[in-house]
Amino acid sequence: MEITQQCVVALTWTLKDTLGETLDVLDEPVEFLVGGDDLFDVIEAALQGHSVGATINLHIEPEQGFGDFNDQLIFLEPRELFPPELEEGMTFEGTALPAGCNADMPQDALYTVTDLYPEHVVLDGNHPLAGIALNLTLQVRAVREATEEEIGCGSAGTGFFKVTPMHNMAPGNDLLQ
Repeated sequence: MEITQQCVVALTWTLKDTLGETLDVLDEPVEFLVGGDDLFDVIEAALQGHSVGATINLHIEPEQGFGDFNDQLIFLEPRELFPPELEEGMTFEGTALPAGCNADMPQDALYTVTDLYPEHVVLDGNHPLAGIALNLTLQVRAVREATEEEIGCGSAGTGFFKVTPMHNMAPGNDLLQ
């Protein structure tokens, strides 16, 4: 079966930055709805017309993927607002930030603790791959017709490459879920 809109593809991939450093490898196939909300447009366009066994190499600029880095999404917050067990790398949904955090922080962002200081915590609402050009090698492992339920909800149940646009950000600046 050839990949078209409203079908489900099972993909594996290797994701690298432009220096060749491997950022992610997916060995077990994951299903995505083509023509839904699961994939970036650049990936969907590249998949069209391919079938099982195809290998596709893509270069994805930040504006086609996770967006440009936005320094307006970096916040310095009082350490006392957070639990004592707080560690670098922990994440908080914008809707679940402790009371007393900056009221201007977009609530539709996912914040990562990037630095801990005795008096402050640095929170970054950018996607970890924001501002990075990526090289993606996709392998098409399976193709099938989408179910009515998948088409209705716009997803095969995953969404590694497509996400909710963040508050006040330019197109292409999406948050990986």
